[in-house]
Amino acid sequence: MTSTSRPGSASLEQPDYWWYRARSSLLDTVFGDFLGHPTRVLDVGSADAPSVGWMDRAQSRITLDVDPRGLVAGRAVCGSALALPFADESFEVVGAFDVVEHCEPEAVAMAELARVLAPGGRLLLSVPAYQWAWSDHDVQAGHHRRYTRRRLVAAIEQAGLSVHRATYAFSAVFPFFVTERAVRRVRNGRSGSAAPRLTPVSPAMDRMLMGLCGLDRRLLRRVDAPFGSSVLAVAVKPER
Repeated sequence: MTSTSRPGSASLEQPDYWWYRARSSLLDTVFGDFLGHPTRVLDVGSADAPSVGWMDRAQSRITLDVDPRGLVAGRAVCGSALALPFADESFEVVGAFDVVEHCEPEAVAMAELARVLAPGGRLLLSVPAYQWAWSDHDVQAGHHRRYTRRRLVAAIEQAGLSVHRATYAFSAVFPFFVTERAVRRVRNGRSGSAAPRLTPVSPAMDRMLMGLCGLDRRLLRRVDAPFGSSVLAVAVKPER
C-alpha cells in the first residue's frame, strides 16, 4: 500500500490468508513471461504481503512502501508512490500490486511509475475491480477507487504507456466475492459497525477457494478473463 494517509495492510497480520497466496500465483501466471531477467526492478507497495517471490530472478529488486514494517533493511526504501525517490528511467520493470487504488491523485502516481521506468521497460499493475463492489473493506484499506479494465487501461495510456495485456482475475471465485460484498452491506447496515478487514474462512473453504483459483491460472495462461474481482495489466514505455 502507498497511501500517505492510511498506511498498513491486513496482509502484515495474516500473510497466509488464501487471497494473498492465490494472488501470488495469479500474478506469476499473468506477469511472469513479461518479467524476463531484468537488471533492476522496483517493487512498489512491498509491505503488502509476501506475494512477489516470483520476481526474485531480477539481479536487483528494490522495494518501497510507506509502511516500514514489511520492508527489509538494506534493500528497501520507505516512501510514497506519489513521490518516488528515484531518478528518471532507473528500472527495467516496475511492479505495483494493489497500490494505485490507494493513491490520490491517481494521475500523479501513474506519472511517477512511468517516470522511473526505462524506455522499453514494463509496468506490471493489479487493482481491485468494480466500483459497485465498494464496501467497508475499501474504506478500512484506504482505497480511493475501484477499477474496470477500461478505466485502468485509460489511466495507463494517459501516463504515456502502451498496454500489452489487461485482464480480470479471480474469476472462478467471483460468485463468492459478490456474495461476501452483499453480506458486508447487510451486516454493516444492521450493526452500524465496520466488518473485519478479512473475512474468516475454514480450512475446507480455504482449500476450495485455492482450488478454484487454480482454474483461473489455467484460463489466464491462454486467454484474458472477462470478469473478476481484480484487474491485472502489463504496459510498456515506448522507446525513444
